[in-house]
Amino acid sequence: MLMASKQRITEDKLQEKCAVVGVYIEDHPAARLVCTALWALQHRGQEATGISASDGKNLKTHKGPGLVAAVHTEESLEKLPGSLAIGHNRYSTFGSPFSHFQPVISNKDKYVLAVAHNGNLPIVEKLKEFLKTQAKKTEKYIADLNDSELIHDAIEYYMLQGETVEEAITKAFPLFTGAFALVILTKDKVIGLRDMHGIRPFAIGKIDDKGYMIASETCAIDSVGGTFVRDIKPGEMVVIDKEGLHSYQLAEGKETLDIFELVYFARPDSFMLGKNINEVRREMGRQLAREQKIEADVVVPVPNSAIPAALGYAEESGIKFDHGLLKNSYIHRTFINPSHLLRQRDVQLKLIPMREILKGKRVVVVDDSIVRGTTSKKLVSMIRKAGAKEVHLLSASPMVKYPDFYGIATPTQEELIASHMNVKQICEFVGADTVQYLSYEGLIKATGLPETTFCTSCFTGKYPIDIGEENKKHIDFSK
Repeated sequence: MLMASKQRITEDKLQEKCAVVGVYIEDHPAARLVCTALWALQHRGQEATGISASDGKNLKTHKGPGLVAAVHTEESLEKLPGSLAIGHNRYSTFGSPFSHFQPVISNKDKYVLAVAHNGNLPIVEKLKEFLKTQAKKTEKYIADLNDSELIHDAIEYYMLQGETVEEAITKAFPLFTGAFALVILTKDKVIGLRDMHGIRPFAIGKIDDKGYMIASETCAIDSVGGTFVRDIKPGEMVVIDKEGLHSYQLAEGKETLDIFELVYFARPDSFMLGKNINEVRREMGRQLAREQKIEADVVVPVPNSAIPAALGYAEESGIKFDHGLLKNSYIHRTFINPSHLLRQRDVQLKLIPMREILKGKRVVVVDDSIVRGTTSKKLVSMIRKAGAKEVHLLSASPMVKYPDFYGIATPTQEELIASHMNVKQICEFVGADTVQYLSYEGLIKATGLPETTFCTSCFTGKYPIDIGEENKKHIDFSK
């Protein structure tokens, strides 16, 4: 268990915490649509997955570790009947990847709701105090809960006091201090709830004339043949029942979407804030080419996330684009811990250099971001060994200097290479001929939206939601 956890936190990419989906549809097994949507959202979480469903009388749940295809089988879906369902894919930022699976449910004698959460609450003192004093939970019980489970228990408490789910959520909402996109299931309702800053994305879709889907990304809605309607607003609660969709604004909201959704996390075919993710990333590459002019023979993306940016760079620069690195499609996340020797060769296992494309060439390598720099170092070395004459490493996003507290599994600040090295030092560390970054101003320009639309804390250290004094102690805001 411990070794697997260590392996997880050494990955040299920022990792999204979770994906959430909710479906209400008449005369159709909702769990099957949720399962299809979770397939489309597999990139947002690959450690565990779960589905809860209701047939109008009873709630049933199936969840476990692994990918969607492994956990949700024909047999398991047959045991999840009903027109209502919610689902979750998990990447853990709390505890072991082998625990705290979602949706969150209670003991069967109190099974009044299921909750799935994308995001993170950096401050949970209010929630813990509420559960201790009002719900009479023991400190030992509370200490074992993550933020999602605390949220579930607070809403459940009010429901067990006789409140409707809408009333329970409204009363518990002020206790939720942080970033969250929640899907909530009762026996007859599917509910979506978004924090007042809109850090994590959340979309509403219509499925024919029979029902609705709410999901982390629009690609999930597309996967079931649905039609995107709109985003859930910051601070909004949407309730879907047999009468349709109902909206309640629980707090005044202000959109500050995590800009890393556009840089890296979201699937390229998704839309956010009215923008196609693929086109935004392509424009990031074009903007990078305007800022960083390099004489080279070929532009190579780090697959797959950097392909749009590399295409944009090639278009703007006039340098030939080619797939000089191929991704091994059969290397997936696994709970099998490889040997130390194989861990040292993780980049070679995942990426295959195309020697005939790289040999003797001046190569521009475009990546979506540079986090720890350890993978970049291995990558540059691998390309040189394939015969490249020069290697120029370009990042399609600015320098990542600050950790995230809103649902992204980031390293500590000390592990973020740009927090303690300048560009020249990073270049020497990774062994490239040059290292260049897209400017912060260039990133904002590429989105086509105002800077105030986004949370850019990983680049600026400006956190729109309070992260708490304990977290602030570990950050150098002078960087």
